Amino acid sequence: MGVIKKLDFLYAIKNNFDFVALVHGDGQYAPEYLEKLVDPLNGENIDAVFGSRMIDKNGALKGGMPFYKYIGNKILTFYQNKLFDKNFTELHSGYRIYKVKSLQKIPYELNSNDHSFDNEIIIQLLMKNLNIKELPIPTYYGEEISYVNGLKYAFQVFIANLKAKVQKYGIFYDRKYNFKYENYDNYDNYVLKEKFDSPHNRTINEIKKDSYVLDIGCYSAKLAKILNDNKNCKVTLIDKSKKLENISFIEKYISFDLDNGLPDLNYNKFNYILLLDVIEHLKNPEEFMIKLKQKTEKNPNLTIIVSTANVGFLIIRGILDKTHSRLFTFSSFKLLVTQAGFDIKKISGIPAPIPLVINNNILSNFLLKINKFLILISKTIFSYQIYFIIKPQISVDFLLDQATYKADNEK
Repeated sequence: MGVIKKLDFLYAIKNNFDFVALVHGDGQYAPEYLEKLVDPLNGENIDAVFGSRMIDKNGALKGGMPFYKYIGNKILTFYQNKLFDKNFTELHSGYRIYKVKSLQKIPYELNSNDHSFDNEIIIQLLMKNLNIKELPIPTYYGEEISYVNGLKYAFQVFIANLKAKVQKYGIFYDRKYNFKYENYDNYDNYVLKEKFDSPHNRTINEIKKDSYVLDIGCYSAKLAKILNDNKNCKVTLIDKSKKLENISFIEKYISFDLDNGLPDLNYNKFNYILLLDVIEHLKNPEEFMIKLKQKTEKNPNLTIIVSTANVGFLIIRGILDKTHSRLFTFSSFKLLVTQAGFDIKKISGIPAPIPLVINNNILSNFLLKINKFLILISKTIFSYQIYFIIKPQISVDFLLDQATYKADNEK
């Protein structure tokens, strides 16, 4: 179990051991191979050695590994290889040797206390870019009984690796995988998801040519460049970063902290205002939306496009990245918008950004289609993000002014 391994690792660290060997006690692994597995750790730049039953083609099956376990092992290893751009033959071997100095580089003490520990430490090694070497070992299967629930373990592997992989995109946050956390103010690190179904993709399709656009909390000017180049839009940007001030293709850039409200400018000239993945990062979203309504309530031609993470999404269930100040469901977000004085014109769910994880290919497009189909069944459970198109309710004062102006001109 995980807690035993944590104690073993700590003991090895405190007593200045060089290596820690993990050998599952089910009789499937040959202890006489230990010296061969340790040897690379002595002279090479290797942090861990995994004994693999899959290097020898068909060796695992010949050694008695049940076919369903063989297939499951292959699928999980293939999945992790794709996520982390690796080429391992087996990542779920119970025969591993760790260099103690390398264990000190990862927060293994944060890992689970059950069978998930072994998978989580693999993820940590990969995310820390530590070197894992594989060596062939024989396969022995007898009458031993495994007490690990295979389906449960596979599901845990799938979810844990997915969360770890997308953490750098600001989607999830888990401290045990916090090796290279990206700063939202970093222009270069901001990922624009325009090539597959996402808030960016839908917004680009929604906006008409030659429009005036205000992108609030833009993080970067990448979306503005597409709107400028492809649709001849005049784009104004607002964000607290000062790195965008000298970009030529934008209409105007305003450095402003949105937790302090909104800057003074002519909001009546815009055809669209964008709030993509911004609301959840604000300290007081309700107050911000009320101020936005006050700034825009005299613009009858305005469309506002807003997106946020769906905390009800089946995989997330409340675990988002550490910059999310507020979490929303479809119903709570609808309440936020309507109580601030906006009319909702369209509500839809956005699928998970699978191409970010396994690249934009046939498999990711297939999985996106499955996710979109599930959204049709239940957008509250299967939508990764919430996507609203809203309009400010026009103020009574503005309507009265318009009526008075029209009456005066008809006299």
